Amino acid sequence: MSTLTCSRRVAVPRSSVSVRHASRDSARSRPLRPPRPLRPLRRPRPVGLPGPLGPLGPLVRGVAVASAAVLLAACGLSGPGGDDEITVDVWLMKDSATKEFTDAFVRDYEKRNPGQRVELTVQPWDGIGGKVTKALESDVAPDVIEVGNTQVAQYVETGHVKDLTLEVFDPAGTDWVPGLAESGKVGGAQYGVPYYAANRVVIYRKDLFAKAGIERPPTARKKWLEQTAALDAVPGQQGIYLPGQNWYVLAGFIWDEGGDLAIERSGQWSGSLDTPEALRGMDFYERLQSLGDAPKDSDEARPLQSDAFARGDVAQMIGTPGEARQVVEANPELRGKLGYFPVPGKSAKKPGAVFTGGSVLIVPERAEHQREGYDVIELLTGKRWQKKLARAMSYVPNRTSLAPAVADDPGAAAMAKGAANGHTAPNSPDWGAVEADNPLKTYQTAVLNGADRAEAARTASRELTKLLGGTPP
Repeated sequence: MSTLTCSRRVAVPRSSVSVRHASRDSARSRPLRPPRPLRPLRRPRPVGLPGPLGPLGPLVRGVAVASAAVLLAACGLSGPGGDDEITVDVWLMKDSATKEFTDAFVRDYEKRNPGQRVELTVQPWDGIGGKVTKALESDVAPDVIEVGNTQVAQYVETGHVKDLTLEVFDPAGTDWVPGLAESGKVGGAQYGVPYYAANRVVIYRKDLFAKAGIERPPTARKKWLEQTAALDAVPGQQGIYLPGQNWYVLAGFIWDEGGDLAIERSGQWSGSLDTPEALRGMDFYERLQSLGDAPKDSDEARPLQSDAFARGDVAQMIGTPGEARQVVEANPELRGKLGYFPVPGKSAKKPGAVFTGGSVLIVPERAEHQREGYDVIELLTGKRWQKKLARAMSYVPNRTSLAPAVADDPGAAAMAKGAANGHTAPNSPDWGAVEADNPLKTYQTAVLNGADRAEAARTASRELTKLLGGTPP
């Protein structure tokens, strides 16, 4: 996307890029400024030119642009008037990008926008929920904030996140990674712009597959089960290491069957683990988990599944490419022996559904420089910088059409294929309560230990409903 400015500004010399690292308890003390009147994000673009509303050609699209301009003038993003030099305050999260990347991005943005200076603050993940909520409610809110994609709804509930629906509207549609697009949309409005994604893939031992006579990784569930069973039949070897409480993986199997973890009706959420579709997803999880020796009462983090894989007797695990690096660090003898493939789907025509993690970018309602904040977002989430970010960090770019950017990175390439069928957690502001007191894990362990699947699912669904603020049946 291109970046336009509404007025000519004077460049201010600067000696270096401004990047601050915030501590957990650091307080921001930017002086209060009087509120400025709302202004549109952009001038209306001439008909026929490419822009946020897509490539406009036919006269009918000119009418759409004129209408959009009126709406933007009424409820668009605020920004400063005149030729004053301004500072755009941007919060990004720790380890979401390298310093080399952010320094280069800031230099590029400031070069494109004379008279603007980007002050980038790197925030730690620990305690970020409370810090962002406090910032949103303050009179000195940042102009851009990176937030985890499962956190958007809870911030939108505060009423202090800017609705960006008109800004991102494109009549031709977008090809955002679905799991990020879903999480940035609340109540039909787009509040978060997809930044980057990551998801789980199957990490496998190429040497063990070859010894078992498996020439290529599976692309469909049935073949996956058959090959995993053959690998598990080798004495002293596990076909797969799948902890009993990896609910992220279970969610993918449920989505593949057409089910969901919870369903929203008339603004009320209720657990849906007891639907036929969700029960079929749990059935597949149970069958796959039995082809290894992973504990039934723990998740992928306790103990670290990468440590179990590094012991050398495991043929597969489901995780991120970063976990594969941990495996090699723990056991250097496995260097060069690991490969990746997308989680197989019900048929070879489509990869399996996966839980999409990652981040989106939001603009606070009380930000002083909303228009410039969105300019930062527009450039950072545009094709050029998305390709650079994906290659630098082995991420999935925010658009499916940009997947070729990571074609030379086996782990990221496998993630990108799976991300095309990605989803995210139910977009409820109360989802954090579910993860804190997770009835999904209790349900999984109960079923794996022999409990009646349907009854355990009903119990877990009732717990989900309560945690999401609903009334169980």
